[in-house]
Amino acid sequence: MSLTQTISMLSATTIEELGNFDTPTVCNVVELWNMRPRNRGYMDGSIRACFPKMPPMVGYALTSTFRSMSPPRTGDVYSGIDKQVAAFSEIPGPPVVVFQDLDEPTASATFGEVMCSTYKAFGAKGLITSGAGRDLDQVEELGFPAFTNGTICAHGYCHMLQINVPVTVGGMCINPGDLIHGDCNGVTTIPHEIADEIPDACQELVAAEQIVLDYLKEDNLSAERFADARKECGEVIAKLGKRLRGES
Repeated sequence: MSLTQTISMLSATTIEELGNFDTPTVCNVVELWNMRPRNRGYMDGSIRACFPKMPPMVGYALTSTFRSMSPPRTGDVYSGIDKQVAAFSEIPGPPVVVFQDLDEPTASATFGEVMCSTYKAFGAKGLITSGAGRDLDQVEELGFPAFTNGTICAHGYCHMLQINVPVTVGGMCINPGDLIHGDCNGVTTIPHEIADEIPDACQELVAAEQIVLDYLKEDNLSAERFADARKECGEVIAKLGKRLRGES
């Protein structure tokens, strides 16, 4: 059974709406369901946005393992990219290409201009690697979000070993088809069960936080009134969380 049969695809409108919110807001909203511990579900600080000014990246994980220290046993460098692109059709929506670099230490760059141009042309929304990238000026010019653990100028013997298998990147396991949201703050996953509710909940959370932010713009601030604003904000968020969880 393919991923497109086991995972419900979000509408293009919902995916677009998810891209209107930053990743920390998405993380805060996901927490309201209490579906996972608050220290799980996001990548650690080893994974950083190459282009922090780009808007949020939203898509479904197409995963691959990668090496570049030595040549592949069969094929040539970049071997596997044809199969990787063909596997885009197995993803239930726009792909985000996710690589686990198996070399320790990282030997060379996972991607460059040609690979990212290929992925974008076939509909991918971005790329994440536990390894390194290169050609960053050219990739930025493409408008293609990329997240890495660093930069290296050469590609070595880069090749993919397995496609659409569980991988570990940034301290978390990413499964094929996981819904990913990333921006300059980092990368998180969104549980499929609640994904279509996230945009509206984000709007409500932002409005609740605005209670405090609006108060802080007033004249004659006081600790007492600040506490009142925080209490009001907290009550609105608590009410939102109960409703999302289906509690009375």
